[in-house]
Amino acid sequence: MASMMTEIVAFLFTISGWVLISSTLPTDYWKVSSVDGTVITTATFWSNLWKTCVTDSTGVSNCKDFPSMLALDAYIQVCRGLMISAVCLGFFGAILALVGMKCTKIGGSETTKARIACLSGLHFILSGICSMTACSLYAHRIRSEFFDPLFVKQKFELGAALFIGWSGSVLGIVGGFIFCFSMTEGFKIREYSYNGETSIISTRNKVAKTNKNSEALQKDPSEQIFSGRQFGRNAYV
Repeated sequence: MASMMTEIVAFLFTISGWVLISSTLPTDYWKVSSVDGTVITTATFWSNLWKTCVTDSTGVSNCKDFPSMLALDAYIQVCRGLMISAVCLGFFGAILALVGMKCTKIGGSETTKARIACLSGLHFILSGICSMTACSLYAHRIRSEFFDPLFVKQKFELGAALFIGWSGSVLGIVGGFIFCFSMTEGFKIREYSYNGETSIISTRNKVAKTNKNSEALQKDPSEQIFSGRQFGRNAYV
């Protein structure tokens, strides 16, 4: 029962992490910068992995998609690949988790289900690592540009999508490790056979019977005939 509850907790952790990681892809604010006026914010510049936009004080946004994938900066291309990989790994990990959990009726024997669950945990761990690497790389680029005195272009700050991605990565990694450690019992081969004192007694009886049979076979034939005659005389008397 405790193992099943551990699986359920791990599944909730991993699914929550995968949902958060998936939600970072369409999220707008990967990096954000604002231009303040005397009274109100006049414009807000923000960008994500797919486009860059500006929102004025009236709430109207003007966006521009990145024109060419080959013309993009290398870190954006790497972040795209890592985030898409994280989403795909989490998807397959969720399917394997449903098959490998003990509370489900599919998956085969306990050993097979344990192996599938551990494989699911590895998928979620890799998914979390990919997402954390992508968010950390993007954040490092923003931080480097912000503190670089020679950088003359507009400087940005960390957006909400990065924190969501980090949170989902931590949940996925923690849930994946819980899956792996909770399923170690399925790999233990339990081959214990204990018959108690009865097995010892039965063994002794078998040995005693074998000894008696061997002694009977080793008797002298004359003794066997004599014993038979003696038995016959006594019977007639």
